[in-house]
Amino acid sequence: MPSPKYRYEQPEKFGSSLTSKRPWNYDSLQFVERLNGRAAMVGFITAIIIERLTGLGIISQLRGLLGWYLDLGVGIRGV
Repeated sequence: MPSPKYRYEQPEKFGSSLTSKRPWNYDSLQFVERLNGRAAMVGFITAIIIERLTGLGIISQLRGLLGWYLDLGVGIRGV
């Protein structure tokens, strides 16, 4: 069997990447940051649209979601 063309890197200890001299993979970082930014924009626009439809602000939406989530478990425990 031929040897693979890739090579595994040594695993890093926690926090060592902050002090190591290894270069960062900027191509991967750019992709991840672009994806995070787009997801944040979609979430923010969704919150604005829901605010327009329901009349509830973003904080009220989060409060209602948290209340719904916490009330969901009460019925299960009461059985």
